[in-house]
Amino acid sequence: MSSLSEKLMSQSAKAEGGSRIKQNSINALDQKRIATIKTAVLAEGDRIRAKYPILKHQDAIGMTILLLSMAGAVLTGWAYLEGVLAWYVTIPVIAIFLSFTHELEHDLIHYMYFRKSKFMHNLMMALVWICRPSTINPWARRHLHLHHHKHSGTETDLEERAITNGERFTPLRLLMMFDLELSVVLRIFKIPKNRRMKALMMGAAGNFPLASAFYIGWHAYVAYWAVEAAAWAVGYSVPWPAFVTPELVATANTVAVLIFAPNLLRSFSINFISSNMHYFGDIEDGNFVQQCQVLNSKWFIIPHLFCFNFGSTHGIHHFVVRDPFYIRQMTAKKAHEVMRANGVRFNDLGTFKRANRWSAKEQGQQEAGYQAA
Repeated sequence: MSSLSEKLMSQSAKAEGGSRIKQNSINALDQKRIATIKTAVLAEGDRIRAKYPILKHQDAIGMTILLLSMAGAVLTGWAYLEGVLAWYVTIPVIAIFLSFTHELEHDLIHYMYFRKSKFMHNLMMALVWICRPSTINPWARRHLHLHHHKHSGTETDLEERAITNGERFTPLRLLMMFDLELSVVLRIFKIPKNRRMKALMMGAAGNFPLASAFYIGWHAYVAYWAVEAAAWAVGYSVPWPAFVTPELVATANTVAVLIFAPNLLRSFSINFISSNMHYFGDIEDGNFVQQCQVLNSKWFIIPHLFCFNFGSTHGIHHFVVRDPFYIRQMTAKKAHEVMRANGVRFNDLGTFKRANRWSAKEQGQQEAGYQAA
């Protein structure tokens, strides 16, 4: 391993509380496969870094991507307000820009930008959170995400379970991926009674204030138009309070186009891809070969537009944490070759029938409960 690889891997291990692999819990064949994949991906990452020296300026690259993404979203919104872009163009374009900020947040959680500058690191964390107000506090997410890497696909992997990983694939699951606040409400009674209040308090703390304000506004907006639609269907005029003026409704419609819809489109896409590329329940704890599949089928082009090709490259990250998202894209071709040759699954669409279980024998298993949460 090169000195760069050794340095970065040691830093990642330190940041995450040590090694993520418990070798005695993984079968011998997969231990060898994991070592082979990690070695190949690290070597490819080192080769690309040597070929493109600009990549050593990782902090500057991360901040540049963030500022350009924010500028792109703002300019798109301005074009909509000026009547240059239609709403159906504005929403997906803003969602694409927001997808970059999600990748940046993920890399920041792993301390990939401004590791030596606490102020700049936290500034970036705050900015990516503001860009995506429907999401949990990123500092709170860090704890959940690092635990996810240690125990991906187990009962204690709350980050993946929160986005419906392990649930039976039904229209209700699609709804929960779309609206995570509603997901909490729909599943709260699956939590043991003695833990419900704690779970609600933790969720409220993680969502405050941005996600709380986002979902209150979103649900109020949906409720208003649902009532209006029902009233229109029966020929009734709703006597709204005086403060519900045409100007307020017009403002709410604008907020829906610029904030609500792009964030919900982006979050649904990442939740759909992530919850179905990760396996759940019947995998060996710490076995990277079994944790993820690669979803790079043409059938996932549309959701991948709004989550930066996450299903194709995130599995690489489980083997090698050190590389930021743009380098994972650059190493993907080589990484996919060695991953395929060493047992990692590609486009296993059966996961949708198996509630994300690794084995087909689990197809009839009930939805994952919260008994070990």
